[in-house]
Amino acid sequence: LRLPLVRRLPDGARNHFIAMCGEYVGTVLFLYFALSGTQVANNINTSDGQSVAQTGANPQQLQYIALAFGFSLAVNAWVFFRISGGLFNPAVTFGMCLIGALPWIRGLLLFFVQILGGITAAALVACMFPGPLTVQTTLGGGTTTTQGLFIEMFLTAELVFTIFMLAAEKHKGTFIAPVGIGLALFVAEMTGVYFTGGSLNPARSFGPAVVNHDFNHYHWIYWLGPILGSIVAAGFYKFIKTLEYETANPDQDAAVEHPVHEEKFHRVGTNETAGTAGTVGTAATETTAKTMVGGNGNGVFGNGHAGNVHAGNGLAQTSVLGGGLMANPPTAVSRPDLAASRARSSRPRVTDSPAMA
Repeated sequence: LRLPLVRRLPDGARNHFIAMCGEYVGTVLFLYFALSGTQVANNINTSDGQSVAQTGANPQQLQYIALAFGFSLAVNAWVFFRISGGLFNPAVTFGMCLIGALPWIRGLLLFFVQILGGITAAALVACMFPGPLTVQTTLGGGTTTTQGLFIEMFLTAELVFTIFMLAAEKHKGTFIAPVGIGLALFVAEMTGVYFTGGSLNPARSFGPAVVNHDFNHYHWIYWLGPILGSIVAAGFYKFIKTLEYETANPDQDAAVEHPVHEEKFHRVGTNETAGTAGTVGTAATETTAKTMVGGNGNGVFGNGHAGNVHAGNGLAQTSVLGGGLMANPPTAVSRPDLAASRARSSRPRVTDSPAMA
C-alpha cells in the first residue's frame, strides 16, 4: 500500500524520498540515545553529592559516553542499513560520495536530513531530561584549537575507513558490519571525548549548539576536522584499491574452501584377486556398451568389489594393474559409425570358390 503522492513519483525520486525518511529517523534515534547517555554521564550525582559536570571528567564518565555512542550507532546502523545505508553523519556521507559508493545527489539530500536529525535529537533530550543540556562538544584538557582540529580529523579518518572496508566493500562479513563500525566509534570516543568532546560528526555538534543558542568560537573545527578526515580515509582507500589489495591476502572472502582432488588407489590384498578382462562388446547403438568383467560379471578391482568396465565401438576396455594399484578406468565415448565399420572389417574375407573359378 503506497501513499497517493508517493505512488505518482518516479522510481528515482521515490527512492530518494525513502532514503531521506530512513536517514532522518535513524539519525534522530542514533543521536538521541547517544546524547541521552552523555546527559546522564554529565549530570549524575557522585558519592559526594556533586555532578560529574561540576567535578570534571573521570574515566567512568568517558567510558559511559563512549559506550553510549558506540552501541547506539551499532544498533541503529544495523536497523537502517537496508533503508538508507545507516550513515547518520555528514562526514561519512561525504566520504562515501568521494569513493563513488553514493551518488552526489543522494549525498546532498542525506546531508540535509542528517543536520535536521541532529537538531531534533538535541531538542528531544533538552525537553525530556531535567536540568540544562550538557552535551555540547568543547575542548578540554588544555587542548588547543589546532590540536582539536587534528584530533577530530584523525579520529574521523579511522571511523570512515572502517566504514569503507566493512560496509562499502562487500564481503561475506558485510551483514555484521554495524558491529565493527560501532566498535570503531567506541574506540574513537574513548580518546576524543576528553580532548574535543568526541564529535566526529558535524550533526552531533551542530544540533546541541542550535538548541543551546551557543556556538563556540572554535565550532568550525567540528566541521572541518571530520571533512578532512573523510578526505584522508578516501585517499588511502583509493590508494589500496589502485594497488589491488585483494591480491596481497587472497581468498579471505571465499565462501567455501576448494577441496584438493586426488586419485584414489587401493592396494590389492593377499586375499584379493583382480578380475579378468571381459569379452569384446559389439555396440551398435549410441549408448555406451557395458562389458561384463570377471567371473561374477564384474571385474574385481583390488578390494574384491565389482567394477564396471565400459566398452564402446565394439572394443573392450581393460584396466591395467601396476604395482598392485588399481585406478578407475575411463568411460569410452560411443561411436556407432566407427563400431559398424570395425564390425564389417572383422568379418571373414570371402575367397574365390571353385564355382567362381
